[in-house]
Amino acid sequence: MVGRVGEGKRISWPGRIAALLFLALSVLAPPCGFKALAAEGVVDALGRTVAPGPATRILTLGSDVTEIVHALGAGERIVGVDRGSKYPPDVTEKPNVGYRRQLSVEGLAGLRPDLILAAEDSGPPEAVEVLKSLAIPIIFVPQDNTPQGIERKITLIAASLGLEDKGKVVSADVLTAFQAAADLASKIPPERRKKVVFFHGLVKLSAAGAGTSADAIIRYAGGLNPMDVVQGYKAASEEKLIEMAPDVILMMSDGKGGPTPEQVFGNRALAATPAAANKALVVLDGAYMIGFGPRTAEAIRELAKALYPEGAGVD
Repeated sequence: MVGRVGEGKRISWPGRIAALLFLALSVLAPPCGFKALAAEGVVDALGRTVAPGPATRILTLGSDVTEIVHALGAGERIVGVDRGSKYPPDVTEKPNVGYRRQLSVEGLAGLRPDLILAAEDSGPPEAVEVLKSLAIPIIFVPQDNTPQGIERKITLIAASLGLEDKGKVVSADVLTAFQAAADLASKIPPERRKKVVFFHGLVKLSAAGAGTSADAIIRYAGGLNPMDVVQGYKAASEEKLIEMAPDVILMMSDGKGGPTPEQVFGNRALAATPAAANKALVVLDGAYMIGFGPRTAEAIRELAKALYPEGAGVD
C-alpha cells in the first residue's frame, strides 16, 4: 500500500548592529499603503505583550502561520516566508528567508517588514534574542498539536492583524471540520488500529515520539504510535523496530517523487517489519500533515483513508 496526498548562518555582532539600524530606520519610515486596525497589544506564546502596529508588511515564519494569514484573507500583506511555507501555491513566489530554525537577522532586514509572525520554535536562540530587541514587533505563535491549539493560533494572529471577527469565523469552521474528521477516525475499533511509525528520513531513522505533531496526527487519524513511550524524536534501532512491529511507515514527501517503498524497505532496519511485508508506506506533504493549521482536518481524513482503505467508516 502506498498513499500520497495532497539556511541560515550564525550572526556576527557587526551583522546584528547593521540589522538593528536598518530595521529601526524602516520603522521610522513605514511603507505607504493599506492600514490595518490591529490590536493595541496581544500576548504571544512567550507571554510577552506586543503592539502589532499597522501590520501592512508581514514576514511569516512557519507553514501554519502562513496558512492562517491566508485563511484570514490577509495573504497580500505577506512580504516574505520561511522555507517550509509552501501553501497556498502562490506563496512560493514570495521571498524566502530560509529555515525558520536557522534564521539570519540580516536576511530578514532586507524585506523591511513592519511585523514578524513567528512560530514558537523559530531560532537559533541568539537570532531570536536579536529579533526580540528590535523596534520591529515580533509575535511568537504557540506550537500546540490540538484543535484548541489551532484555535489559539488563529485567535492570536487575527488579533495581531485587526481581523478578530474574521478570526472567529475561521476558527469555528476549522474546529468543526477537525472534530468531524477526528470523530470518524475514533470509530475504528481498537483491535483494527494499525501501528504507525513516522520517520523524518532514512539516514538516522529518527522516529516521532510523544509530544510531536506527527504523533498527534497519527492518533487523530485512528492509528497507534508505538514510539509514544519516548518524548520527541529519537533514533530507532533495528532491534527496537522489530520489537515495535509497525504495520505502516509514515514519511514526508521529498518533493521529488519519493521516498518510494523500494527506498524505505530497502533499509535493513525497516526490512524486517510487518510494514515491509505489505509495502505499507504512506507519504504526505510535510506542512499538510504536521502543520496543525487550517488544513489539518483534511490531513486527518486523508491519513485515515490511507491507513484504513477498506473503510471502517472513514469517508
